[in-house]
Amino acid sequence: MGHHPTKVRTEQTALATPRNEPLGRGLSLDQPLHATLGQITAGVSPVALAQAYTDWAQHLVMSPDKQIELVQKAVRKWARYLEYCSRACSDPHCEACIEPLPQDKRFAGDPWQAWPYNAIYQGFLLTQQWWHNATTGISGVSRHHEEVVSFVARQLLDMMSPANFPSSNPEVLKETLDTGGQNLVRGAVNFFEDWQRAVSGGRPAGTERFAVGDNLAVTPGQVIFRNELIELIQYMPATDKVHPEPILIVPAWIMKYYILDLSPENSLVKYLVEKGHTVFMISWKNPTVEDRDLGMEDYRRLGVMAALDAVSAIAPESRVHGVGYCLGGTLLSIAAAAMVRDGDDRLATMTLFAAQTDFTEAGELMLFIDEAQVSFLEDIMAEQGCLDTKQMAGTFQLLRSNDLIWSAMVQNYLMGERRPMFDLMAWNADATRMPARMHSEYLRQLFLDNDLADERYRVDGRPVSLHDIRIPIFAVSTLSDHVAPWRSVYKIHSQTNADVTFVLSNGGHNAGIVSPPGNTRRRHQIATHDDLAAYLDPDAWQARATHHEGSWWPCWLGWLSDHSGEPVKPPGLGAARKGYRRLGEAPGTYVLMP
Repeated sequence: MGHHPTKVRTEQTALATPRNEPLGRGLSLDQPLHATLGQITAGVSPVALAQAYTDWAQHLVMSPDKQIELVQKAVRKWARYLEYCSRACSDPHCEACIEPLPQDKRFAGDPWQAWPYNAIYQGFLLTQQWWHNATTGISGVSRHHEEVVSFVARQLLDMMSPANFPSSNPEVLKETLDTGGQNLVRGAVNFFEDWQRAVSGGRPAGTERFAVGDNLAVTPGQVIFRNELIELIQYMPATDKVHPEPILIVPAWIMKYYILDLSPENSLVKYLVEKGHTVFMISWKNPTVEDRDLGMEDYRRLGVMAALDAVSAIAPESRVHGVGYCLGGTLLSIAAAAMVRDGDDRLATMTLFAAQTDFTEAGELMLFIDEAQVSFLEDIMAEQGCLDTKQMAGTFQLLRSNDLIWSAMVQNYLMGERRPMFDLMAWNADATRMPARMHSEYLRQLFLDNDLADERYRVDGRPVSLHDIRIPIFAVSTLSDHVAPWRSVYKIHSQTNADVTFVLSNGGHNAGIVSPPGNTRRRHQIATHDDLAAYLDPDAWQARATHHEGSWWPCWLGWLSDHSGEPVKPPGLGAARKGYRRLGEAPGTYVLMP
């Protein structure tokens, strides 16, 4: 079996400066100005917003037909609203004039159906609908600018939702009357506590009940390799015999690895180990300012390839099941394509969890990706050396502002009730940073230019093509994923020459992946597409794929078994003679870096 072990560097290698030299640290007035503005705007470029607004406003001014249409819609909505109010004041069970979107649960409670609160929220929903019409469907406006303006309008409207104010929220008013205002007192205490934690850089309330190595990331294992970017964990076997092909998991470095090793009942690692698999996990270092020059190539070489060399040294006679989550899956796909090009056949299969390899339909994250926005972020990162955790978290919160911002504020500060903390929420609060160079390359080469899908992405100075990948692929996507929309993940079917088993699970980017058996709320679809068969578009696939109740984990386990050999004696922990000695107990030290 031929392969080309990767020599792990001991010193950082200076990479070529991007075409516009965004990360230079010479004398510049632009960078400090943009960095200062970024503190005010949470990293959002005011120029990018202004461009979008100007495009929309100018084309709206030049579209009298659209203006007439909006006036007519406003008149019809106003008439319908008045008619509804006349009926609703005497009949609270009368038919509503507009229904909330399925995912909007703000007005689902019974108190909202009583007068006058039913009229209040109906008026808000009609206004929201009108503004959606006003910001979309205008001839001449670029699709990107239309999406940005519509998104910003929705954010502003959500901020003014009647659910956010005590005087217009009947559930808050009822709680205030029932408790004599104690809910507001508790809410004030909660607000002051959260403010103190935010100012001091502390984590959210309740996370102190969860600690890495105590009740999170407790699957037994050893750190058997460490370099300047990763620690590699090898987990102890839980069975007398294991499948000969080890599993190497590449998590994203925008999250800490233990999303896949949460509390024991939610741990994918524990599940795999107990089912007779040898599991290796990459634990990424949380980068600091000193790591500003680490790039995508560093993450491939020092991450995926260095880990693969270690796994191959410990289990030299076996090929490896590669697993990548989110950005880790994208990186694994790049590495796999480069390996095929270079004659390295160590991968037996590839599994991708919510990972994109084509970024033309990358969901609402694309709202924050254009030349103006990327350049603005590059200047911010040039000053900071990395993308701050708060900036990263803020972007993801905006994508689900109703659930993650406003509903949480109502619950914590108006109702005076803390949302119960659980392991996934505690993990989500343990944020990471992004090195300046890596994040710039990621945004430009993958999101902005889509180099990987268009076969322009270079590894070792030469382009790689995903079409070179022929090993079996198991790809998991989730219905409510705002980070990696499932139709975007589905593109792996047409990008590789491989048999693809595709899973569509309910849930979001994280909860849909952390889906242990026994959860009655879980369901999924699954189907395998032969590479020689005709292409099936996402909607046709969804209509035909088999429906299953429960977790997709057992399906993946069966697929892994089908592509694995007969169980053998487990390999040793590490390989001291080959330079992979035991360096300490899991979870290691990198995951504990603040």
